[in-house]
This record gives sequence, C-alpha cells and structure tokens, in this order.
Amino acid sequence: MQKPFNSLQARMLKALTQALFHDTPMAISPDQVVENLQEHFSNIDGDKPKEIGMALYGLFLILGGPFFLLASPKVRQTLIRRRLQHSRVDLFQDIARTKGVILAGYYGHWEHGDEEANFDNPIYQRLRYDLPGQRDRSAPNEVAVERKTERDLTSEVFVGHGAVPEEVDVLVIGSGAGGAVAAAAVADEGHGVLIVEAGRNYPSSRITHEEARMTARLFKDGALQTTKDRDVIIFQGRVVGGSTVINNGICLRMKQAGLVHPQAEDVYKTWADLGAPVSEAELSTSYEAVESMLEVSQLSALTGRNNGPHLLEGWNRYAAKSSDPMDKQAVTSWFRKNYGPQTPDCECVYCGYCNTGCPYGRKKAMPESFLSHATSAQRDKPARILDRAEVRRIVWKENADGTRIAEAVDVTLRDGRKRRIAVRKGVVVAAGALASSNLLINSGFPNSGSGISLNIACPVVALMPEGHEVNAWNEDQMATYVDRGDYLIESHFQPPMSMATLVPGWFDEHFRRMLNYNRLVSAGVLFPADRLGKMEDGKLKLKVGEPELALLRRALATMTKVHFLNGAIEVYPALLKGQTLLNIMSDAEIDEFYANAITEPDDVVLSSSHPHGGNAINVDPSKGVVDLDQRVHGTANIYVTDASVMPSCIRVNAQLTTMAMAHRAMAGKKRFG
Repeated sequence: MQKPFNSLQARMLKALTQALFHDTPMAISPDQVVENLQEHFSNIDGDKPKEIGMALYGLFLILGGPFFLLASPKVRQTLIRRRLQHSRVDLFQDIARTKGVILAGYYGHWEHGDEEANFDNPIYQRLRYDLPGQRDRSAPNEVAVERKTERDLTSEVFVGHGAVPEEVDVLVIGSGAGGAVAAAAVADEGHGVLIVEAGRNYPSSRITHEEARMTARLFKDGALQTTKDRDVIIFQGRVVGGSTVINNGICLRMKQAGLVHPQAEDVYKTWADLGAPVSEAELSTSYEAVESMLEVSQLSALTGRNNGPHLLEGWNRYAAKSSDPMDKQAVTSWFRKNYGPQTPDCECVYCGYCNTGCPYGRKKAMPESFLSHATSAQRDKPARILDRAEVRRIVWKENADGTRIAEAVDVTLRDGRKRRIAVRKGVVVAAGALASSNLLINSGFPNSGSGISLNIACPVVALMPEGHEVNAWNEDQMATYVDRGDYLIESHFQPPMSMATLVPGWFDEHFRRMLNYNRLVSAGVLFPADRLGKMEDGKLKLKVGEPELALLRRALATMTKVHFLNGAIEVYPALLKGQTLLNIMSDAEIDEFYANAITEPDDVVLSSSHPHGGNAINVDPSKGVVDLDQRVHGTANIYVTDASVMPSCIRVNAQLTTMAMAHRAMAGKKRFG
C-alpha cells in the first residue's frame, strides 16, 4: 500500500486524534487511527487524498505549527476550540470539517478479514453494535441475513481494456439511473450498445460491511466531493450502476395523490412555464413502466420498526397541535422502494448498509435490472459495459446546415491509455448532472452546466431516555417520510462510521453521544435549492442564500419539536459548533435558537445526494441545452437522459424521475433509426 499522507501529515493526524479524544477511553490507539486513514485514502481515486493532505498543512499553520505538535492534548484542544470550533472565518470553518476525517478513521476501524473476524471489533463492542451476521432473526416474520447473489452481472458482459472496440452503434456514457434505462431501451430496438462507466464493477458478491473501504470504492471522491466553496457535500456513486448502488432505493414521483403534499409546487406547471412542457400523462406512463421493471413496493413496517415510526408518531403529535394548514395536510407515509419482489430470495434484510452497497443482492438497482436486461445473452446484440473508463470528449462534425453529428468519443482508461471509439448511430450522455455538464462543456457545448438544482439534506439526531434503546441500526436506513409541501423530513440512520460523521459535537461530548449509539434516533430535513448552481472549472458553484437558510431554520426547528414530542431528551442538529438542545426548551426558545445559530451556510453541515439540472429541457435553444426529445439542441444524434435535463428542482428524491425521463426519451422512440 502506497501511503497517501507523508510523515508531517501523519503526525498532524495523530495529534488531532489525541486532541479530539483527550480524556476519553479510546478503543483503539491514535497510531491505529492514522493507519486506518492511510489505508482508507489509498483506496480513493482522484485528487481528494491530495486535497485532504493540503488541508492538514492548513491545519498545521492555523493551529500553531510545531507548537501544536509539541503541545499537550489538552492545550491542543484549547487551540482547536478557539480557532476551529468557534471560528467565524470561512476558511477556518471549512478546514474544521476535517474533524470528520478523524472520526472516520476511528469509527471506521475494521479488523483485517471478513465480517466474522469483526464480530469482536473493539469499536463495535464499545458501541454495543452487532454486525448483520450477528443479529438474531429467529423471531416470526423476521428475514434471515443471507446472501443471494444470483442477480449479479457476470464477467461476460464486460469489455476488457485490451479489447476496446473501435466502433459501436450507440455509445451510452454512464450506467446509473439514466444511462441504464436508456441503454436497455436502445438495445431493445436492436442496436449494438456500449456502456462506458468511469467507476468499476462491484457486484454484491464483492461488497462487504467494511464501511471505509466501500465508501472509498463506490463513491465519487470517497464521499468527500463538495461544492466549490465546500459548503455542501455532494454524494454521487462512481461504480457500475451509479448512485442506484449506494442509495436507499426511494421511488417517489414528482406528483402523486396520497404520496406527495397536495399543496406542493406543481412541477409540471413550473416546467411548462419555463418552456419545457413535459406531458404528465406521458411521464406517468414511463413511471409505471419503470416501477413495474423494478417491482417497486411499499416497505414493510418490520424493516423500519423503530426509527421510522418515531418520525411518524412525533409528526402526528406536532400536526395535532399546529394551526398551519400545510402541517395539517402533510403526507406521512412509508417509502416505496425498488427492493422487489418481496419474496424470500429477494426481500430486503434491513441490514442498514444501503449507502455502501447491498452485499445480499436484494436491492434491485441498475445492475440487477436494466443493465441485466440490456446485456442479456438472449438478444442478438447484447449491450456490453466498459468500466473504469472515462469519456473526456464527444467528437463531432458539422453539416452544411450547421447541425452537429457525433462521430466518436475520446476515452481515457484507468491506466491512462487513450482510445477513440467511433459511433455509427449516436451517443447518449448520462454521466450524472455534474459530469454530463462538464463533458458537454468540454465537447464544445458552452451553454451546459447552468441552472443546477439540489435537494439539500441536513440531519437532526436525538437521544432517547435511559433504558429506551431503539437500536435503529437494525433496520432499513430510511423507512418513513413527511412531505410538508415546502420541505420533506425523512427518517434516517447509519452504521457506526457514517453515523459518527453525522452526529455533531466535539471532543468528549461527541464521544458521549456515540456511546449512546443504541439510544439515538435520527431524521433529516430535505429542502430545495432551485437552479442556484453552475459548473465552474469542473466543480459545482452553488451558494445557499437567505431564502434557503430561512426555510432550513424553520424545518430544523420543526424536526426538533417532533423529536421532543415523541420522547427525546436531547437533540443534536448538524451545526458546526455541536450545540445541544434540551427537552425543557419551549417552542419559542427553539425557534430563537435556530435564528441565532444559523446565519450562513458554514454554520451547518449540508449534503445532497441528487443534483439535477445543468442541461435543461427547453423548446428555445437559447434557454436550454436539450429539446423536448432530450436531444442536444443543434445536434442530430446526441441525447441526454440523466437528471441534468430537469429544468428546475423537483423537490423529492430524483431517482425515479431520472429513470422515467430516460424511459420517456428513449423507450420505443427509435431515436437512432
């Protein structure tokens, strides 16, 4: 293993660890934390390890240079409190988030070997946490924790880097929600399809519960990708199947009676007003086709038995007290997901590890559905997948009338070798909102990359009373939701490493909160940042403004009250300073707390798992990048089928709508003759 951090950086990691855990009984040594981080970052592709290394140099200077390294852990704590935890300087606040790296190195500790070798993992023992293989599932109706890997893609569907074809009919860029659905539709029409994916193939048979390794391997930038100003973390998959492999399988439509707030924004009308009149009836047909393929169904209450009902019961108590019609009409429900069908060999085992891939072969993500369909050996021209390869540019020629026609794509393989693959019929771009925008910009389409929206999430963790152990880790990560119309609340919980980075707080206070891991409940608020972003120098530039912060304050205050109404004694909102709210606080005091605590985005930890927009549909080429057929304006054979075509923020989870939009654009349309 080549260690990504040099001796000075490693010394900083150790010094930070000693300071953050000063006066707390660590289950592993600071040296082991450093070794864990060396290994973790060696698994991350790209420049993120170097970026973290530079942040460590910044910390070295900010915290006093050699003095910090020579000082006692107690003095180091004082320096960290003064210059990071309570700083109002943007740069210092950004660097303070490096604390999460140390927490990942500690709580992500994995004894080398398989799951059974970690049954006695000292971190898990300290938290009284059981890995899925240790959990008792003998009670009636419980689902046994068993691997069923029969739906994994086989090696035959992949193209080796030594056998890259010189020419294909249609090349699909990206294998996620948009790319896989498009590839299946194009293959159904008899075209030869090559799917190019920047990530590698990780079938369920290779996925483990080693959080650090899976996060490094399956996420873009090891789950450390951020907006340009580092205010929002952007989670995206970098694996065959894209983000469908590491998401929670949530399938919500933009508009659906009983599942979406009746007074919520009518997205179809918004799109039509913007110049993108997408037919609700047509998209509904595509929704139905996708839901049928994925066998989407509502979760069983068994799979989210504690954390899920906590949200619903707390909300019902809150709404009963409220006089606001939006609260009264709020939709509360269990999520519908693509875990189907609910049969013994397929139903979810609710292990709580959705965000690092399903090792049990139960989630019906793109590899188990549309990619399997596209690459089926039963067809004359089965699609093939080229993984660990990144498309850098679309090569096109221009006709006499000015129409551009794609002729080839330039691809860079993992070892740096470059290939040019000619296309006979066309190209489908579906690399995700950010990557697709960058690709089109690099290919000579400068209008790409503007008007990008985010659904931004912010977690709110709470502590239940002594003796009230909910063990929320022994269930589906996300089970229930509340649609309040202007924002959503979603139940949410994580395994130890990821949960440690979500739980706010510093030093012994954070350690105490994690020791109460079995008594924690959690939910996240989800609010829209509509068309605020654009790609700049390859990164997303997006500034959360006062309207969004005002909505966030209100949503966090509401979620805090919901927690207290259902019995929580302390609430830990995701604030940089790590403050605690107590159940003796009045509603007015809670509102006032958030008004004072959040004045800028750096005050709070924000993330997003579904960016969309950047290549918006519009009938007017001057206002959008693709037409109503999702063909790039001014081209004959370049289509975009991922979330980047959405003209505005859709407010709810974007997975299902991305698939439906790809189906609408490609299924049965004979775009390539």
